[in-house]
Amino acid sequence: MPYKTIVLKRGKADSLRRFHPWVFSGAIQTLPDDLREGEIVRVEDASSQFLAVGHYQIGSIAIRILSFEDVVVDDAFWDERLSEALMLRRALNLLRADNNIFRLVHGEGDRLSGLIVDIYGETAVMQAHSVGMHYARHQIAQSLQRILGKSVMQVYYKSETTLPYKANLEELDGPLLGNVSNNNVAVENDLRFHIDWLRGQKTGFFIDQRENRLLLQRYSNKRHVLNMFCYTGGFSVYALRGGAQEVVSVDSSAKAIDLTNANVALNYPNCDHHKAYAEDAFKFLDKADDAYDLIVLDPPAFAKHKEAVRNALKGYTRLNLQAMRKIKRGGILFTFSCSQAISKDQFRLAVFTAAAQSGRYVRILHQLHQPADHPVNIYHPEGEYLKGLVLEII
Repeated sequence: MPYKTIVLKRGKADSLRRFHPWVFSGAIQTLPDDLREGEIVRVEDASSQFLAVGHYQIGSIAIRILSFEDVVVDDAFWDERLSEALMLRRALNLLRADNNIFRLVHGEGDRLSGLIVDIYGETAVMQAHSVGMHYARHQIAQSLQRILGKSVMQVYYKSETTLPYKANLEELDGPLLGNVSNNNVAVENDLRFHIDWLRGQKTGFFIDQRENRLLLQRYSNKRHVLNMFCYTGGFSVYALRGGAQEVVSVDSSAKAIDLTNANVALNYPNCDHHKAYAEDAFKFLDKADDAYDLIVLDPPAFAKHKEAVRNALKGYTRLNLQAMRKIKRGGILFTFSCSQAISKDQFRLAVFTAAAQSGRYVRILHQLHQPADHPVNIYHPEGEYLKGLVLEII
């Protein structure tokens, strides 16, 4: 059955001709009367020229583009796109005996807007950010099984917090294929981690910091490390492997602290130079002394939408100022923003403001970003969400 057609207003097709993968609601001239949210649609310009095929959705982002060719979105389509994504991860050498944690699908970066798939050993965790991807979840799971074979034994669906709440979709988090495994340990760069895909944030682990954790390991030898907003303790475990003299992990969530301690114990049983505290980050920094010469600031997104940007920037400035005032002379500060609504320039200005207020000399050693298995579609710069700086504080 042919897909229903959405027609854009005159002059509103240029972004699609530049391959931007979204159509905003204000660009639409006409909608079919019986169109359902999540349905696959064809998009045409005001002159009835074909532009793209995508998922329709109620809201500001009205269509998420799947293809700029007039294709049928069938099993062959999913197989082709997922195989293309897997080929890139193989080229990046992420499928190794000492590494079975990686992102297989990163939304627009893999030409699958609205879809995230993370691999943790034998488990693929799927997350939908659109109604269309939610409806396609079973078809996608079957395709994952075809292209990954026996290397992945289960596909788990985890979209309760990412689907549009106004769509009134039933909560269906749980296995799509296979059963929930008791083995939730996966390997990243020869370090083992418990992955909580059932109750954890995102898909259970922050894969996007993999390369940055390796960089931190290089700086950790004989240092006193403070890992703020530690979540699963990824930076802490890498710091211990790097030879840190002391590692302190802090998170406001007691469950996160339990998971951090479990991951430290998994890699370094009976470790006597790691401590973890369930405490508010700002309060902890307020009362901390100047014992630390390496501090990690990896907070959750301070701004999830543009209306929150101003307050978020104040939060980044305050947090970095506290760390700069506390860190030892010659100390190293790893500082991040994962807020998509915050640009690189805005984040750097917030950190610059903190440096100026601290009265200390600060220099940039590294400018950090998300790794290559979180690719950024050049026509969709909004996909570049992770920003980071490594600073020396003198």
